[in-house]
Amino acid sequence: MVTLLAFAPILVPALGAVVHLLLGWRRATTWVGTGSAALVAVAAVLLAGQAVRAGDGVVVAGFLLVDPLSAYMLVVIGAVAVLAALATPAHLAAEIAAGRADERSAARHVVLVQAFLAAMALAVLAADLGVLWVAVEATTIVTAFLVGQRRTRTAVEAAWKYVVICSAGIALALLGIVLLNFAALHTGTGAGLGWVELTAAAGRLDPGVTRIAVVLLVLGFGAKAGLAPLHAWLPDAHSQAPAPVSALMSGVLLSVAFYAILRIKVVSDLALGPGFARGLLLAAALASLAVAASLLLHQRDHKRMLAYSSIEHMGLLALGAAVGGVAATAAVLLHVLGHGLVKSALFLGAGRLLQTTGTSRIDGVRGLATDQPLLAGCLAAGMLALVGFPPFSLFASELGIARAGFGSGVAVVGWATALALVLVVVIAAALVNHTSRMLLGDPPDAPGTATAPPRLPRSTATALVAGPVAAAALGLTAGPLAPLLTAAARTVGGAP
Repeated sequence: MVTLLAFAPILVPALGAVVHLLLGWRRATTWVGTGSAALVAVAAVLLAGQAVRAGDGVVVAGFLLVDPLSAYMLVVIGAVAVLAALATPAHLAAEIAAGRADERSAARHVVLVQAFLAAMALAVLAADLGVLWVAVEATTIVTAFLVGQRRTRTAVEAAWKYVVICSAGIALALLGIVLLNFAALHTGTGAGLGWVELTAAAGRLDPGVTRIAVVLLVLGFGAKAGLAPLHAWLPDAHSQAPAPVSALMSGVLLSVAFYAILRIKVVSDLALGPGFARGLLLAAALASLAVAASLLLHQRDHKRMLAYSSIEHMGLLALGAAVGGVAATAAVLLHVLGHGLVKSALFLGAGRLLQTTGTSRIDGVRGLATDQPLLAGCLAAGMLALVGFPPFSLFASELGIARAGFGSGVAVVGWATALALVLVVVIAAALVNHTSRMLLGDPPDAPGTATAPPRLPRSTATALVAGPVAAAALGLTAGPLAPLLTAAARTVGGAP
């Protein structure tokens, strides 16, 4: 049963890609992607139940690892994939109607998205650091084609920028893997790159080689997670990608890359003590928050605004991981899911806004609450959730990270947490200011002359409402996710 559930999140999207490759984009295949995402979500929930009951990790077929952390990340992938898949048919239909796409490009889009889901599932289930690296590199290749899908000059430039920076990061990670493998081979334990073996042999790893390896791995996977200083690809790629792809990239791909950092941190803490990884992550966290704050103050593009917000939230994840411990790690994992739900809905809304207004400029949108009240309400709720208003889960997770930081007993962590909160307030003010300018005021056309805006498709509306509502429910109670969240936090943060 565990074997079947472990392979399902990889094979189901792969099968969905084959279906679209053979049959193309037509009425009969419109909802194949949504069905595939739903099956991934169901398999993730069932696998999570198995992981909580088993407690320890189970290696499947020699290269897949099922433990509470990997199962939790699968739940995140499944949840965000369902939201993106719900909005995809209406998004592609609007693009085809506007002449910006055709059935052939739509088919290519869904094939690549299904391959993207399969690669992300493989990354979080990989029992070996080498397999994880291959899966993350696969996501880069697939999403590069999706970012440049429109084939405009700006889209192609964004795709190349994405490929160059992320490939440089992945190359650094590969060098780190080689060094870590060298250190593991010289422990005398027969350990390789498997997470279980590396963790068991961490105390015997050569400290000098391991330090270099950890720095390279954090930099490499940090580039894919959008952490400073290798963050420059993120605003361009997310602003140029189709809205459902931006939802997946920001909502879950960044978190998958950060998942790799969490796994590496476990090995680093056992081999070098918690101080080494803590210093790296604190520097990345504060740098990312500072970059986001400085560039959001005068931002003029609403899709880039959401992209810079993603850098902020990756910085918060790095801050929580630097604090360490079960409480901070649980807050980090809760933040991963909450951010995925909210940010994916916001990107889908931004994509719909771009289709109906024809502009992504903030000053080009006015009076949205009057013109398109349902879309405006969803964007407002999503933005309130994003900046950490209660009762949304991001409020609970940010509060958890802050409490753990101030209660850590480490002076540098406390000061870093205080500085991070100041930057978070600046970012929240900028986001609320920009969003309110788009939602409030009078529509750009005079009364009686404006044409009625296109009606928000039901499937898109469902996704836009479901994201913030789920985040609010998660903020009120973790419910059945609580045992999984605790078990996953202990996998990274250690025993309480």
